[in-house]
Amino acid sequence: MLTAGLVLVVVLALAFDFTNGFHDAANAIASAVSTRALTLRAALALAAVMNLVGALLGTGVAVTIASGVIDTPVGADALHVVTAALVGAIAWNLVTWYFGLPSSSSHALVGGLVGAALASATSVRWAGVLEKVVVPMVVSPVIGLVLGYLVMTAIQWAFRNANAHRAGRLMRRAQVVSAASLALGHGLQDAQKSMGVIVLALVVTGRQGDYSVPLWVVVACALALSAGTWSGGLRIMRTLGRRIFHLTPPHGFAAELSASSVLYLTAFAFAAPVSTTHVITSAVMGVGATTRRSAVRWSVAADIAKGWVLTLPASAAVAAAAYGVTALL
Repeated sequence: MLTAGLVLVVVLALAFDFTNGFHDAANAIASAVSTRALTLRAALALAAVMNLVGALLGTGVAVTIASGVIDTPVGADALHVVTAALVGAIAWNLVTWYFGLPSSSSHALVGGLVGAALASATSVRWAGVLEKVVVPMVVSPVIGLVLGYLVMTAIQWAFRNANAHRAGRLMRRAQVVSAASLALGHGLQDAQKSMGVIVLALVVTGRQGDYSVPLWVVVACALALSAGTWSGGLRIMRTLGRRIFHLTPPHGFAAELSASSVLYLTAFAFAAPVSTTHVITSAVMGVGATTRRSAVRWSVAADIAKGWVLTLPASAAVAAAAYGVTALL
């Protein structure tokens, strides 16, 4: 039988997954909707289904979150640490959603874990944070930007003599596939973060002795993320789809293909929890730069970058404060 504290952690983890879904729904569908390759509801349905499928494809990132960020907390307040981490991550998700900033839910969760750990005197695995979080956080957007630029350049060369109307129609169809691919990658990456937190809670309460992910955890997190995605995220969709660069079907296809490639590589090859938001945003910048550098609204990109930088410390601070409160209960 689950204790009240463990039930609270599971509920908060699924709530985080839900906020992750509506916060990051724009990642997979903003370009497809803005280019009219898909209607809003069709795009949301596609993203929700593919998020669900992607969440069922692996658990490597979940194990990284559960075992590679902080030492397993011990004692009576172990669940307070996990609860505070989730509160910090959810709070940052809601703040950035309200202001329409495409920040990283993944890094909000890692920041929450670190903040709660520091407040509770639990050891942080700084080497793991550096290797599995900070380095991918810096490198993955750069790869997304460069890959987006290269893929868009290749498309422009391949269709240089094509009929514009026919090429545009082909790209809209292709964009349905690339949007589905990106949503699959988002599900593969982001659902696993909540799985990792629930597994950590199960370990610290003695419910299991290793960091394997039970099937019920996989299914519950997959459904929560999918439900959140279906609820949408229009504020952030406007930022990604219109404010950074005015996307056309070829640009949208190139950005989605580039971003999904990075997500698959980092999840399967390195089990690194990278940010879907960071990767798709940088890919949009990359494809936009092929037109001309001034076509990208770099001031908007700079505002987004500030949100990226603030995510880890802000969510850590909220989590530390939340730990102080929960430890008194």
